[in-house]
Amino acid sequence: MRHFLAIFVVVPFCASAANAPPPGIPISERDRTELSTATKALKKGIDDYDGSKHVLLPDIIIFYNAVRYALDDNMFYQAKDVDSARILLALGQKRLAQLRLGKHPWTTAAGLVVRGYRSRLDDSVIPFGVEIPDNYNPRALKKWRLDVWLHGRNNNLSEVRFLTERLNRKSSFTPKDTIVLHPYGRFCNAYKFAGEVDVMEALGHVELNYPIDHYRISLRGFSMGGAGVWHLGAHHASRWAAVAPGAGFVDTAVYQNIFTKKPEPTWWEQKLWNLYDVPPIAANFANTTAIAYSGELDKQKQAADLMAAAFEREGMKLTHLIGPKVGHKYEPKTKLEVARHVNAAANKGTSAYARKVRFTTFTLRQNRMKWISIWGLEQHWKEARVEAEYVDDWEYRVKTQNVTALMLEQLEGPKQGTSNYVVKIDGQILKTKPKRNAQILLRKFNKRWEIMPSLQQNSLVKAPGLQGPIDDAFLERFLMVKPTGKPMNVTVGKWVEQEMNEAITQWHRQFRGNARVIQDKHLTRKDFSQNLILWGDPTSNSVIAKIAGHLPIIWTKKGIRLKDKSWPADKFVPVLIYPNPFDLRHYVVLNSGFTFSEYGHLSNSMQNAKLPDYAVLDMRVPIKERIPKGVVHSGFFSERWELTESDGKD
Repeated sequence: MRHFLAIFVVVPFCASAANAPPPGIPISERDRTELSTATKALKKGIDDYDGSKHVLLPDIIIFYNAVRYALDDNMFYQAKDVDSARILLALGQKRLAQLRLGKHPWTTAAGLVVRGYRSRLDDSVIPFGVEIPDNYNPRALKKWRLDVWLHGRNNNLSEVRFLTERLNRKSSFTPKDTIVLHPYGRFCNAYKFAGEVDVMEALGHVELNYPIDHYRISLRGFSMGGAGVWHLGAHHASRWAAVAPGAGFVDTAVYQNIFTKKPEPTWWEQKLWNLYDVPPIAANFANTTAIAYSGELDKQKQAADLMAAAFEREGMKLTHLIGPKVGHKYEPKTKLEVARHVNAAANKGTSAYARKVRFTTFTLRQNRMKWISIWGLEQHWKEARVEAEYVDDWEYRVKTQNVTALMLEQLEGPKQGTSNYVVKIDGQILKTKPKRNAQILLRKFNKRWEIMPSLQQNSLVKAPGLQGPIDDAFLERFLMVKPTGKPMNVTVGKWVEQEMNEAITQWHRQFRGNARVIQDKHLTRKDFSQNLILWGDPTSNSVIAKIAGHLPIIWTKKGIRLKDKSWPADKFVPVLIYPNPFDLRHYVVLNSGFTFSEYGHLSNSMQNAKLPDYAVLDMRVPIKERIPKGVVHSGFFSERWELTESDGKD
């Protein structure tokens, strides 16, 4: 029988620099006892429900989680939060009673509604809010416009406060005949990493449960929400009819004035800014309609000014509306103008089959735009571009940069009697006759493009969702694997235990979920169908021992070796991400959680990946001083997951 370790209260909070969320106020023992008793009662009702896998149970679990987390994590920030918790528990009991009768009126209710879904990342139930128009009728044959609203930063935004706000406060914008989605974003991370996944998962849940017009979805937000809109708008531009950021930030270096500070960011960290920096991928906004807003006196106007310059470099013009004589807020008249522009774009809608597509990326994690997708790069973290146009008579014209594999979708049915396509790409002319609705697949060999029957390769290569860096493992389903054997030395044993507990704790505190944990001896082959976060060393963790010979490093009791470099094993430890040798569709990670946990409380613009594909860490350096002091060696694997002489600096 397999055993997963419960971590709600088993792993204590580890005090560190990452004090996010901050501690709340003390509440009376009477209130704590009352809420604990009511929370346990709701949990028992959920556990005893006959349909324990019922698809609507997350709509009830959100209330249990909200109060349980507030109690466990000390997240009552005002006395009224206690009253809010009581109301939420009562609402949870009410929904549970309705579900027992086979009823679920909240799923078709108009007005302010809170719901939940179970995330693919960690099975955690995550809340979101929706605003449903008063004239909503689920039986009517109507597709509804959807606006996604991203909230601003609030370090005290507990689940209790988020749900309470979503049950009582309307959105800043409430367009007619429009459903508004409010993702929680897994707290306050500027909708990056798991926060980005939350937006897309919540959106998918709403599209599944409400009749949404997929071509009339707009993305909006302000402040931290504006920052989220900038990067989600750029990376997923083809999803949105309109992208309307208010304030926010668009990069790390300029916003932080970072090169005036010590220590300067490492070379690999600067490359990794391209995961979320927006100016370098401004061309992607050619695939949607962008309407930026800034207060005239707001320091964050800098972001829209940077983007206006980036648009100009791409031969585009940014619509930038400026509220006169106001700071970090919407000016009423200009707000109406913003709404007018967004409404016009939403009414027009977007098209998945636009004749022209422009796409810029630095990583295969973001590899798709409308009907094109990139499946191979010459080198990661260098700018990759595709400009593609579909012209009449079944012809594509394509120009690429730093791309080695490409997929083009057919935009219309084949001609009667023939379906010959012409692809003019980078000066070449290729002809193909694909099957009905099949994609056109191209791969470049020795600077020449060829039509391929498949883009799968027999050798190990970086591919979409399998390209690193270390933090990428936490953007898909993952499982932490705890060692049960004796460590190779006392130092590494203590270090691993501390790091593992910290990673589990910070995943919960900063991403409001609960990492799934299993002991190595209970792992089965079925568990390999996800990313495995392996803690320990080749003697303490049996899974590490099995894969050790397949990794590009050597790690024994004597030391760690990477090519011609070596370090003693009692002072240093390797961390890395690599394709699982027993399931090449997923990762293994050695001894690392997400790599920016110590920076979450400083600024949302600092919540960026801090380590590349691999590193050697000095175990004597505490975690809060690790970047860059404790990193003695690091780098990116090549496009074939190999070590290189340059470590990816080039």
